[in-house]
Amino acid sequence: MQPSCTGIFIHNKMKYQTIQFQGKTIHFRIQGEGETIVLLHGFLESLAIWDTFSKELARDFRVISIDLPGHGQSDTIDAIHSMELMSEVLHEVLVLNSIDRCVIIGHSMGGYVTLAFTARYPEMTAAISLFHSGALPDTDEAKTNRDRTIDIVKNNHHHFISQFIPELFAPDNRERLTIEIAQLQENASKTTSEGIVAALSGMRDRSSNLHTLLTLPCPVLFIGGKQDQRIPVDKLLSQAILPRHAEVLLLDGCGHMGYLEAEETTLKAIKHFAERILY
Repeated sequence: MQPSCTGIFIHNKMKYQTIQFQGKTIHFRIQGEGETIVLLHGFLESLAIWDTFSKELARDFRVISIDLPGHGQSDTIDAIHSMELMSEVLHEVLVLNSIDRCVIIGHSMGGYVTLAFTARYPEMTAAISLFHSGALPDTDEAKTNRDRTIDIVKNNHHHFISQFIPELFAPDNRERLTIEIAQLQENASKTTSEGIVAALSGMRDRSSNLHTLLTLPCPVLFIGGKQDQRIPVDKLLSQAILPRHAEVLLLDGCGHMGYLEAEETTLKAIKHFAERILY
C-alpha cells in the first residue's frame, strides 16, 4: 500500500510532514529541491541537529531529515526499535515522496539505520556516509552495558541524559561548546524513557553489517574523530578497507559529535561527497 501523508505544515519557511507508520506518527522535514540527501540523527538526538547542515545543503539538494521513532516529535512504535524497523520508516518516507535514489548521511545510531536500509534497499542507495558510526555489532560487554543503561534510564532518564551527552565530546570541546551541549541536553530531555529504552534495545540487538560493507555497490564516506571513544579510529579504519569505494575523513581534536565539533569541515565534506555522487 502506498503510504500517505497525514499532515503538512510550514514553520520558519520549512516544510514539515507527518506520516503514519504502524499506527504511530513519524515526523520529518523537507527542504530544497533537486537530488536527494537524507540526514539521519543519532541516539538522543532529533532532526534539529541538522538545522545548519540542511539549510546549507538545501541550496543544491532536496534534503530530508527525519525524527527517528521515539525521538524528536516521532512516536515510540514498540518496546524495541530495531535498526531494520527504523530503516522501514525511512523507506516509507522515501516512497511517499517518490524518491528512488538518495545519498544517506547517518550519525551514530543513524549510521546503523543507514546500513540496515542499504542492506534491504541497495538499489535506492546512491552512497552513504557513516558519520561516527560503523558496521560492527555490540560486543558482549557492550550488550551488558546497554542493559545496565536501560535500568538506569527506567529509574531516572533525565539524570542519564545530563551525564551522557557531554561525554560524547572531546574534553577540550566541552567548554567551547557549552551552549550547544546544553541545547542538546534540553532537546534530549523531551525524549521519553520508553523511546530511549527502545533505541538502546535495538542497538544492543543489532546484527553485524560487515557483509553489507563488503558487498556495497555504492561509495561510503567514513567520518571519525580521533578522540571518539564510541567509534575508535582503529575500528573505523579496519572497516574502511572493506567497501569497493571508501573515503575517510579523520578529525583531530574531535570526539563523537563532529557535526558540532568540526561543523565547517564536516559540512563541506558531506556537500562535496554528495555533489560528486549525485551530479
